[in-house]
Amino acid sequence: MAEDLSGLFAESELTLLDGTLARTEGPLWHPGGYLTFVDLGREQLLKWDPKTRETTVVRENTGEGNGCTLDRQGNLLMCEGADHRCVTRMDADGNVTSIADRWDGKRFNKPNDVICRTDGTLFFTDPHLRFPEELREIPFAGIYRVDLSCNVHLATDECEYANGLALSPDESVLYVAISRAEPADFDREERGEFCPNRRIRSFDVAADGTLSGNRILIEMGSEAPGVPDGMKVDTAGRVWCTGSGGVWIVSPGGERLGVLETPEVTRNICFGGDDMRTLFLTSGQSLYSIGVQTPGIPAF
Repeated sequence: MAEDLSGLFAESELTLLDGTLARTEGPLWHPGGYLTFVDLGREQLLKWDPKTRETTVVRENTGEGNGCTLDRQGNLLMCEGADHRCVTRMDADGNVTSIADRWDGKRFNKPNDVICRTDGTLFFTDPHLRFPEELREIPFAGIYRVDLSCNVHLATDECEYANGLALSPDESVLYVAISRAEPADFDREERGEFCPNRRIRSFDVAADGTLSGNRILIEMGSEAPGVPDGMKVDTAGRVWCTGSGGVWIVSPGGERLGVLETPEVTRNICFGGDDMRTLFLTSGQSLYSIGVQTPGIPAF
C-alpha cells in the first residue's frame, strides 16, 4: 500500500483466493456463509466456499452475467448483458426467470449492476456505450427502478455511463459510478491517456424511490488503468469504489481517504465474512480478499 491505510484495513496485504479465472465480476456474500461471483469470460456463476477454499460452478450460460444482489426473499438477482439483456432472479432450486427486460416497450442495452433497498425496491443500471448504436432501442444510459409490483420505472437518464450502484446506510442517497462519458474514453483508456470522465454521482432518494438532486460526489479522472465500476458502502457511510489504480475509499462528503492498490484491474467488490469485515475483490482473472476495520453493509 502506497498510502497509510491502517485505519481502514486490518491487514496489510491482499490474499489471492483464486487466480485461475477469466474475467471476474459480481461478488456477493450470502447469509449462508459463502461468496458467489461471476466469470464474465466464461459466462458462469461461481461459488467460493471459505471452509474448503474451493471455487465451484453454480450456473452455466449466464448471458454475460454481471452485477448481482439478493432480494428480500434471498433469491439471487443478476444483470445479464447479453442474450436477453435483462435482470433475472434465481431461486433456491436454481430456477431462473426474467424480472425486467424492457422499459416503455423497449429492450434494455446491457444491464450492468443491481441493488435492493430494504423494502424490496430494486435499482439497476443500463449503460449504452458498449452496445452497438444501430441496435439500441433506448438511446441513453439509464438507471431503472423496479417497484414491489414489478413495474419498471426510469429513475434517471442524467448519468453519462451509469455503472455500479450503492445506497447510503440510511438509504437516503444513491451513489452511481460513472465509468466514462463518450466513445473517445475507450480510446484514451487503450492508449493509457488521462481520462477526465471518471466520477461518482449522488442522488437523493425519496420514500417512493424517485431520485433528485443529481450532483458529483468526487472526480476520479486519471491515466491509470481501471474505471469507477463496482461500489459498496460501509456502516460508517464511506463509499468504496473500484477506480484508477485500485479501490478508492471516499468519505460521505466526497473526500478521497485513500486508494487500495491492486495487482490487477478491479471491477467489483463486496463486504463479507461472518462479521462483514472482509472485502472481496473481483480483479482481472482473480478473486482476492483483505480484512477491513469497519463492517460493510450486507446485501441481506
